[in-house]
Amino acid sequence: MTNRIAARLIPIFLLAWALAGCQESADTATVVRFWAMGREGEVVRELIPDFERAHPNVRVEVQQLPWTAAHQKLLTAFAGDALPDVAQLGNTWLPEFVALRAVDPVDPSVVDVDDYFAGIWQTNVLDQTAYGVPWYIDTRLLFYRRDLLAAAGYAAPPTTWEEWVEMLRALEQRAAPHSYGVLLPLNEYEPLLALAAQQEAPLLRDGDTRGNFRSDGFKRALRFYLDMFEDGFAPATGAHQIANTWDEFARGHFTFYITGPWNIGEFKRRLPASLQASWMTAPLPGANGPGYSTAGGASLVVFSGSPRKKEAWQLVQYLSRPDVQLRFHAMTGNLPPRRSAWNDERLQADVYARAFREQLERVKPAPMVPEWERIASEMQLVAERMVQGGRMTVDEAAAEIDRRADRILEKRRWLLARKEQP
Repeated sequence: MTNRIAARLIPIFLLAWALAGCQESADTATVVRFWAMGREGEVVRELIPDFERAHPNVRVEVQQLPWTAAHQKLLTAFAGDALPDVAQLGNTWLPEFVALRAVDPVDPSVVDVDDYFAGIWQTNVLDQTAYGVPWYIDTRLLFYRRDLLAAAGYAAPPTTWEEWVEMLRALEQRAAPHSYGVLLPLNEYEPLLALAAQQEAPLLRDGDTRGNFRSDGFKRALRFYLDMFEDGFAPATGAHQIANTWDEFARGHFTFYITGPWNIGEFKRRLPASLQASWMTAPLPGANGPGYSTAGGASLVVFSGSPRKKEAWQLVQYLSRPDVQLRFHAMTGNLPPRRSAWNDERLQADVYARAFREQLERVKPAPMVPEWERIASEMQLVAERMVQGGRMTVDEAAAEIDRRADRILEKRRWLLARKEQP
């Protein structure tokens, strides 16, 4: 009798011991807190189990933040000494947190710098030091209706501004009423910024303390932008005035659209099956040849106050692996920033992504100052006023953008002047 009871109790004891061991393991695991934004914060959780299996003494807590609240949440956490160990940062936010001394320089052993597209990597470099590791890419190029372009007599998209204008004139001759060659929403600064990427001169001067929008290169881009509206190639409207961008594109109300990689999936889902062979992507045309575009996206950073930096960098290294980036791309449509990831057969087979691969060799980062987003917003407002008001010349608009940029950068000049004082 006693033996039978013992036989029954032993499995129970073993199970209790195993559960206690698991609990002890969970209690002693190093917890890495990771903040990620938007949909990325939702889907990245699916990548974490493989990391935790490879690092059994590390557990990752992912907190998803909405993009609309993320910036303020990070600043509040900094002020309260409550930042996580690792976070996703928009590239334009990085200079601000570097200025606050809130992020650590990148551990050189974490990544192969040479495997990253040069322009994308530079979005994380300030004063020759990298503070973030690119996680995914956001750049703009042309989405276009190749059937409409072919009907106008062109078998390939433009590679120069001159060719583009020629095509737009041909499209205008065939266009139905209220149809246009290109959509350039006035409430978005990104299309103008992409056109401005063709100039050699930087958008800011004097150590990024003053605007450089009166440079010949920017004024040439601004003139080209204004001509698009004055010549009737683009409607003088904002994106909010268009009921449904994808429906308008399907109806042929515009042929070209400067937008980013997230729209590959949207166009595949939202355009009717009959039009899936009628659209394509192409690199941006430049002033005199193949053009540059903007280097954007999001990066991974480790915060300076983290007591778990070893494990935090292990997580960054894992999420930066080409195979993991490809899984992330399959889940989100976000494009990987490493060249080796683009050697994957599935990504190479995506005909809509090929233009992005080509464009990524010609991208430029925005000015690396915390005030850049405010400056870009002012640039957009002045450009909108120039287009819709009809009373501001290109020279006047460029001068006004410079004045607004100089005003925004006034504190930066003051701080730098104080720093230089003996």
